[in-house]
Amino acid sequence: MGARKDVILRVVFDTTTVVSTLLFQNGRLAWLRQHWRESGCVPLSFRATAAELTRVLRYPKFGLSPDDARELLADYLPYCEVIEPAERCASVCRDVNDQIFLDLAQGARADLLVSGDQDLLIMAGQTTFLIEAPEAYRRRTSEAR
Repeated sequence: MGARKDVILRVVFDTTTVVSTLLFQNGRLAWLRQHWRESGCVPLSFRATAAELTRVLRYPKFGLSPDDARELLADYLPYCEVIEPAERCASVCRDVNDQIFLDLAQGARADLLVSGDQDLLIMAGQTTFLIEAPEAYRRRTSEAR
């Protein structure tokens, strides 16, 4: 019997998922931080998604100083594989602001896109990659261990 070779998934996390993970250290998505730190997946990013993340972390409602925001970004972006997607996703999201995540997943040949956003979740089955909520992704990664 051969040794089991674990497959490390290439994953696009939408901005809301990343922000929730970074801001709420005891929240329901806190486990994701350790997951990408321990190479449980390869998070994928590109210029547009990194800019979106940076913009959202500057929202006044979060009350973050520029240094706090940089510190949070430093807990995510270094773990990402940064690519420039050469291919757009044929499926079009009803929320144009979410299209960047579909395009990144398609162009990077991601295994899946993790999002809690209904505009993206309703597109499950319409793309070459999986689209699932963070809870489903957690079950997937737990079962793989």
